[in-house]
Amino acid sequence: MVSVVESFLQGLHRPIILWILSQAPLHGYGLMKELRRLTGRNLRPSIIYPFLHELERNEILKSVWIRQGGRSRRYYSLTKKGEALLKKIRHLFHNSLSDVLRDLLSEDSS
Repeated sequence: MVSVVESFLQGLHRPIILWILSQAPLHGYGLMKELRRLTGRNLRPSIIYPFLHELERNEILKSVWIRQGGRSRRYYSLTKKGEALLKKIRHLFHNSLSDVLRDLLSEDSS
């Protein structure tokens, strides 16, 4: 059974992935490590890679293969379309959800 917390967090990984990739290009494993660092959750490759491929098909992300130490890795970054989508998500979170999130994150439980 999925816990309530896990259920809530499942929907947040997608905007967090966009935000992480807006900071710097990353390969899939690097993205999984950064998500774990930020959220404490381990997302399986079977969740991450299909999402990355879907975003690339929809021109939200672009990828490039980079050879490092005898190994090629696919690095993902946002396209202009991806940057515009992240801007919309930021606007939604800032304007529509900021009061709700501020209240959720407050220490006052009155």
